[in-house]
Amino acid sequence: MVTVGVEEEYLLLDAATGVPVARAEQVRQLADLQPELDASEVQRELLQAQLEVATPVCRTLDEVAAHLERLRRALSAAAGEHGCLLAASGAAPFADRLSVPVSDTPRYRALRAHAAQLTDEQLITGMHVHLGVPDRAAGVALLNGLRRWLPLIVALAANSPMWNSVDTGFSSWRTVVFSRWPVSGVPPLFDGAADYDARIHALVDTGLIGDVGQLYWQARLSERYPTLEVRAMDVQLRTDEAVMLTGLLRAVATTFLADPDRLPAGPAPHPEALAAAVWHAARHGCTERLHNPLTGTLDSPPAVIDQVLETLAPALRQADDTSRVVPLLERLLTEGNGAVRQRRELRRNGRAGLVALVSGGPEGADPEQDADPEQDADPTR
Repeated sequence: MVTVGVEEEYLLLDAATGVPVARAEQVRQLADLQPELDASEVQRELLQAQLEVATPVCRTLDEVAAHLERLRRALSAAAGEHGCLLAASGAAPFADRLSVPVSDTPRYRALRAHAAQLTDEQLITGMHVHLGVPDRAAGVALLNGLRRWLPLIVALAANSPMWNSVDTGFSSWRTVVFSRWPVSGVPPLFDGAADYDARIHALVDTGLIGDVGQLYWQARLSERYPTLEVRAMDVQLRTDEAVMLTGLLRAVATTFLADPDRLPAGPAPHPEALAAAVWHAARHGCTERLHNPLTGTLDSPPAVIDQVLETLAPALRQADDTSRVVPLLERLLTEGNGAVRQRRELRRNGRAGLVALVSGGPEGADPEQDADPEQDADPTR
């Protein structure tokens, strides 16, 4: 059984305006006093308008769901005590100014001194899934195999269409913002664990990056735990969608490690093809054709999802994850991912509606009743 753990990053928004506010330390200190939370479960993030939570190691998706719901509920209550909202959007939708102070740690201060503008524009939040691996060699093999799946994961998880009060035209603007760091995007192929370790430490030893924490690939090996960490996802509007993505990734990992014959065995995709596929996923999300990890081609979302679920069905059944993954993927194809729903809510209920949505409020009317589904799909066309 592949164990999983999930980290989620959140924004703190002013309750009246929806603008990011630098209250992370106050909220974190109050959260530490809540009996539902352990002090180690809430951490600082780069900017003082961000916080991160981490679940314990989980064996079931039910555990993941219970922990994420508990963490969001308790942290939302702490935020409310300080006049702000805990927001699950991959990027700050509104901002009167983009500069929020960095958290007061030596590492974060050094990062801003090195790349001030990039640091100031990191008002983005993601979701990371840790997949347990038996050893580092297996982790590198899985990392190589996961590369072709990352564009699909970016598309499904896209939840950051707005930036500084403007619709970017992208479904995941967070992906674009993060791609500007020197070691980012889809990881390269590695020739085993020794090659991986030698190459990442060479980046540090030559001074090109400050430490291995600045490996901002969309997937990487953890240096602290026996896990592979997938970092390609925007934080999700709903916890059940975060759970679905966790289950989907676990099924890929389980299949690769236990039944690799079910997955593509051809040559590894070229890096330029995967980079272009990630850009396409960030731009369109699920509103256009999806990159099929099994064929390397673009196809309709239903066709890609059907083929993916057929391939992963044994692993989903083995972990008893089918009910947590399949209906949620089907709902996502019907209702749209977070980016689609953010745009829909903004159009229907304006700024206040969108702020309420990303901070856990109810969504607008039934999307089946929308008079203009084409506009829902991509209002920039």
